[in-house]
Amino acid sequence: MMVPGRVCVKITGRDAGSKVVITKVIDDNYVEVIDRKGKKSKVNKRHLMPTEKVVDVSSEEAAIKALEE
Repeated sequence: MMVPGRVCVKITGRDAGSKVVITKVIDDNYVEVIDRKGKKSKVNKRHLMPTEKVVDVSSEEAAIKALEE
C-alpha cells in the first residue's frame, strides 16, 4: 500500500494535514516523502494516512505538480 507515487496526508507533527508524495520506501517502517515546497524528509509510515491517488514520480517536479492539483 505504501508504494512510490502514493499521495498521503501527514496525521501527526507540525505538518499535520499537509499532503505529501512517497518517493522511496526505505525499510519496513520508514519512507522518503516530498512536500509541495520540494522538501524531502524521512517519515514513519504510521504518521501517514494514504489516499487512493497514485501519481508519477519520475521527477521531483512531476510529484510537486501533482500535489498542487
